[in-house]
Amino acid sequence: MRAGPRLREDGTGSLREHWSDRVAPTGRHTDAMAARRGLTQAPLAAQLFGNAGREYMERYGVSRETIAKIAEKNHRHSVHNPYAQFRKEYSLAEILASPTVHDPLTKLQCCPTSDGGAAAVVASESFVESHGLWGRAVEIVGQALTTDTGSTFDGSDAGLVGYHMTRSAAQAVYEQAGVGPEGVQVIELHDCFSTNELITYEALGLCPAGGAGDLIAEGAVDYGGTWVVNPSGGLISKGHPLGATGLAQCAELCWQLRGEAEARQVAGATAALQHNLGIGGAAVVTMYRTPAR
Repeated sequence: MRAGPRLREDGTGSLREHWSDRVAPTGRHTDAMAARRGLTQAPLAAQLFGNAGREYMERYGVSRETIAKIAEKNHRHSVHNPYAQFRKEYSLAEILASPTVHDPLTKLQCCPTSDGGAAAVVASESFVESHGLWGRAVEIVGQALTTDTGSTFDGSDAGLVGYHMTRSAAQAVYEQAGVGPEGVQVIELHDCFSTNELITYEALGLCPAGGAGDLIAEGAVDYGGTWVVNPSGGLISKGHPLGATGLAQCAELCWQLRGEAEARQVAGATAALQHNLGIGGAAVVTMYRTPAR
């Protein structure tokens, strides 16, 4: 088990653990990955999530092109988001031709280093009523947080990056809300890498085992499909400012449910699903809807 890496001497780059007196929260995950797949010089997160995508490819025959279509979709969505860090559309060929970070991930399938902040106002029904805010209110109808269990280390690459946590949290939310994913129209999920969006489709119950590639091929996760996933551009384009990422997703979904998302508005959105993840480890799934009044 290894201690966490320290900050770079020049202070640049992503936020990193800076202690040397304890084991990193991801230490066991990294050791399990190394035993299963070995280590490369790529960033550890790219290795962990890239390997999860590689496992899905090996198991279900999904192609690199199919996975890259996720990044193409999210980059395309970001063009209409004034809050996105990057707002450029890329072709599938450009995404595949960008430098390889860790197979099957290319640079344009990885989230950027980001900084930012976010805040949310949570109010009681009585507060909303007394201040006449029902026209802007968004209701949380289900929310669950899960942490690592023994299933994280079941020998799969997907387990190491939170597949089981996500699945458990999603099931709890669907039970709370009394409705499954078929009841939502828009989803913001943790696409730190295109491969994680791929496996998260299945973990959230959007498809049966092995069906994520079909969702992409059929356009089920884009405008005109069953759901619009990451209309904000996702972490890949909007950015991933670590602690602010979850509330940024919340803000996007609130705008969608209020009809305030402008050019990226999902038509008829009345219910939304959010998925946020951290390795070592927690996953949070939340369902929102416009209040029925």
